[in-house]
This record gives sequence, C-alpha cells and structure tokens, in this order.
Amino acid sequence: MQLLQTLCRIPAPSGEEAALTRFILDYVRQHGPAWRQPPLVVHDEARFQDCVLLVFGQPRTAVFAHLDSIGFTVRYGRELVPIGGPETETGYRLVGCDSQGDIACTLTVNEETEALGYEFSRDIERGTSLTFACEFRETETTVQSCYLDNRLGVWNALRLAETLEHGIIAFSCWEEHGGGSVPYLARYIYDTYGVRQALISDITWVTEGVQLGAGCVISLRDSLIPRRGYVERIRRIAEASGVPHQLEVEGEGGSDAKDLQRSDMPWDWCFVGAPEDGVHSPNELIDKHDIASMLQLYQVLLREL
Repeated sequence: MQLLQTLCRIPAPSGEEAALTRFILDYVRQHGPAWRQPPLVVHDEARFQDCVLLVFGQPRTAVFAHLDSIGFTVRYGRELVPIGGPETETGYRLVGCDSQGDIACTLTVNEETEALGYEFSRDIERGTSLTFACEFRETETTVQSCYLDNRLGVWNALRLAETLEHGIIAFSCWEEHGGGSVPYLARYIYDTYGVRQALISDITWVTEGVQLGAGCVISLRDSLIPRRGYVERIRRIAEASGVPHQLEVEGEGGSDAKDLQRSDMPWDWCFVGAPEDGVHSPNELIDKHDIASMLQLYQVLLREL
C-alpha cells in the first residue's frame, strides 16, 4: 500500500494534475524497463496537456483512469468554491500553497446559507486550490484516506502495467469537474491504434446493493447505459475467472465513460472498480479484498477481451 499512500498524498485537483503527471512519468521511467512489456510513453503537452498514455504491444483494449480529485478554489475574501462535488463539513482540514507559503487551514460551512469558507491566520490568495489534508490509515483489512477516488484507479493501472502485454492505459484529467480530456485521448487512440473498447478504472459507491469486501464492481449502468453486448462479454469472462465481483445498477453518477459514449466514435465501455464508503470525503474507506479483486479482474479482462 506504500504506492497508494504516495499517490493519495500528491495534491492534484481538477485542472492541476501536473504534479501527479510528473510522478507517473518518473514512476514509469524508473519501473517500466522491468515490466513484462515496457510501454511506449505518449506525453505531449501540446496535444494531450497533462494526460499520459502508456501503450503496450498490440492493444485491443484501453483502460481509462483519471488523475484528478475534488477540492476547493479560494474565491474572494474567505470564500471557497468547490471543485467537483466534495463532501463539506466544518472542521475538515485543508492544505495548499500560495506565493506566501504553505497553507494548513480548516473548512467552514455556514449553517444557514451553506456557503463555504476557511479559517486561517491570513487571507489566502484568490485562485489558490485547496485539498483535503491526507491522513492515510491502514488496517489488516482496509485502507482509509482522502482521494482513494481515484488514486486507487491510478494504482490499479500502474500495477496492471507490470504484467500487461497488450493494451493501452490512459491517464486522464478533469473527470471530477465535468471531464474534457477523454475526447481527444479517445480520438488519438481510435485513429492511431484502432482500439474502440474500454474499461474505466475508477471507484464506485457502497449502496444497499454493493457492499465492502464482496469484490470488485462491474457496473451494468449508472447515469449512462453501456452497450449490453459488451458488458455481457465482461460478465462471462469475470464469471469464468472465479474472481469475486459484484454487479451494480444505479441511476446516477458517471465517469470518463460519459465522453466515450457521447463521442462520434463507436466506443464500447464498462466501469469496473472497487466500492468505497465515505465518497468524496477525507475518510474514504475501501476493503483490501476489493482492491485485490479489482487488480485480478483487470489482469484477466486485458488478456481475454
């Protein structure tokens, strides 16, 4: 879990993924030569901004994992504007940095207006991004931290890369605040490699039908509906593999898949990821059994799809 803890501690709210991008590039340079199939690294700021593609062998499937997290932007005075949809509670610890130095402040929520603000020894420069302070907690069976969504999806992709022979891993940006990078990544992948099927390496919710510790989740639908024929292929492969998994049916929520489904290219997609409790809070909680089954299932799917 050391890699996961490191990923969770790197601030990368939507629009400021650059620090995590640098970590990914350094990590691949250091570890990639020892992987089963060293990847082609595609990182061109002019075309792909802070996104990164790892291309292995003769790819048939692309795995999308978004780098960014939710957070807050300092507005005027001591106001905050949310990035994405963070949970808000007075007293949450926030961190950041502006030209005057490091910041460690607390979130405030007005009980009447629900307006967001902060308490700190000085005014923070407008436009500064703040993120939850990371307190990574590990037990024998669980991990708990801010930003497991989606640092676990990134962790899963990097661990998958160790044994991947054929496939593409796409690290995207802005997912938590509306997306926007997947369309140009999908176009490049489709035009260059002819790949048009995807898995979404992301984190979903614990609900009345999805439980911690019962295995990775294959989503049959959320606010979007994937093509059933593709999802059924994934279900058959998962069942034959014996890897523990759950099926999810939801009417809301979304992921990088929304840009794939709304594109003018015939992309198939399926969301496959571990469930977590405490979504978008400093206390996101995931069971280690679900982490293990997520990686195992991705390894099987990338071989069989």
